[in-house]
Amino acid sequence: MSIGNLPEDGNSPEDDRLSIGRALQQARISAGLTVDEVSSSTRVRTPLVRGIEQDDFSRCGGDVYARGHIRVLARAVGLDPEALIAQFDAEHGGRPTPTAPAPLFEAERIRPEPRRPNWTAAMVAAIVAVVGFVGFTLVSGGDEGDGSTVAEETSSPKPSASAPTNSAAPSKPATPNKPDPSDSAIAGVPADKVTVKLTAEGGQSWISAQDHNGRLLEEGVLREGDSKTFSDSSRIDLVLGNAGAIKLFVNGKEVKNVGTSGAVQRLSYTKGDPEAG
Repeated sequence: MSIGNLPEDGNSPEDDRLSIGRALQQARISAGLTVDEVSSSTRVRTPLVRGIEQDDFSRCGGDVYARGHIRVLARAVGLDPEALIAQFDAEHGGRPTPTAPAPLFEAERIRPEPRRPNWTAAMVAAIVAVVGFVGFTLVSGGDEGDGSTVAEETSSPKPSASAPTNSAAPSKPATPNKPDPSDSAIAGVPADKVTVKLTAEGGQSWISAQDHNGRLLEEGVLREGDSKTFSDSSRIDLVLGNAGAIKLFVNGKEVKNVGTSGAVQRLSYTKGDPEAG
C-alpha cells in the first residue's frame, strides 16, 4: 500500500508521508488485524503497540528497543521495516555510530599492571629473621656453656695422693636378693581365709566360683587380660572352661599346670598352701 496523506488524518497538505505510528496503524487495519492479534504474533505487549501507533516511543526503553519494535510490527502488518526505521532515525537524530570496544578492551586486558612492592611482608620477614638469629645465638651460647659444664662434671677425677692406686676395677657391692613375688603375695594374704585370684592370660575362659555354702560368687566369661579375686572363710570351688588360659594364684601362691587349653577343670581350695580337692 502507498503511504500518503488522507483527508481525515488532520495533516496539512504539505506533508507527503504519514508518521511511523499512523502508517503502522493503517497497515494493521488494512490487513484486518486487531491490536491484540498483532501483540500475540509479535510478542510486543498491547499497551506498547497502542503507544507506538500513537507515535509514543517513551515506553520502548530507548531508541535501540524502539527500532526493534518498529521492525517486528512492520513485518507483522506487511510494511517495509527499513523505510520506517530510516524515518525513525531521521526524526530522532540518526543512528549513533557504533564503537569497537573489543580492541580497546583486549589492549587493557593484556597490559600488565606494575606490581607494587609489599613493604609489610618485607618488614615481617626481616623481623622474623632477626628474632630467629637472636634466638639461635642465645641457644648456641647456652649449649656451649652447658657442654663445658657437663665436660667438667663428667671428667674423671684425679686420684688423690693419699688414695691407694689400684689398676683393678672396684668390685660392685653385692645386690641383695629380691624376695620372690610369690613370697610377697603370700605375706599379703589373710591367713584366716582362702583367697583365689584368676587371670586370663592365654585367651578367654568361662569361669564359675562358689563359696563353702554353695553360694555363687561369679559366673561368666573372663576375657583375656582380665582378673577376678574371690575370698571365703574356708573353701572356694572353681570351674574353669578353658583351664590352659588361666593363671591361678591360691593364698598368694601360683598354682602350676592348672590344665590344658580347652580343658574343663573343677578345683577346690582351702586355707593354707593350695591343695586341689
